[in-house]
Amino acid sequence: MADLLRTTPAAPNAPPAAHRPSRRWGSFPTTADVGIWARGETAAELLEALGLGLYALMTDLRSVRPREERAVSASGEDAVSLVVAYLTELLLLKETDGFIGREIRVRPIGDPPTALVASVAGEPFDPARHAARADVKAITLHELVFDPTRHRARVIVDI
Repeated sequence: MADLLRTTPAAPNAPPAAHRPSRRWGSFPTTADVGIWARGETAAELLEALGLGLYALMTDLRSVRPREERAVSASGEDAVSLVVAYLTELLLLKETDGFIGREIRVRPIGDPPTALVASVAGEPFDPARHAARADVKAITLHELVFDPTRHRARVIVDI
């Protein structure tokens, strides 16, 4: 299963293309859970990549069409708690509305960010078209890293 979850939109060492966003994501195995790593030039790109990485754990994003948009907002006492709140909101979109995102645009608020507003484009999850991958139960604080100055983030999710 870990090999299925390691899909990224760009090779980790590939030079950035002018038409390709610099954000990237992937996953890594942990004991009984799965982690998501992200790279991005800004806090917004890191948050977008973490969100797409979360949805990529749940299904193959290539099969998801950005047909509808949903607004998401989140806040936290600090950037780390913001990441947990934001990813939890994305998880709730899937769990309560059956909605899976394909494109995410985030506007962080604060430096470091403690709030955000986001637009998530996607569609309702359709088992006939969307392969079910991991069943993500929760976002954890365990070993969470959100470091926009070093262009990296990682979070472990409970599956």
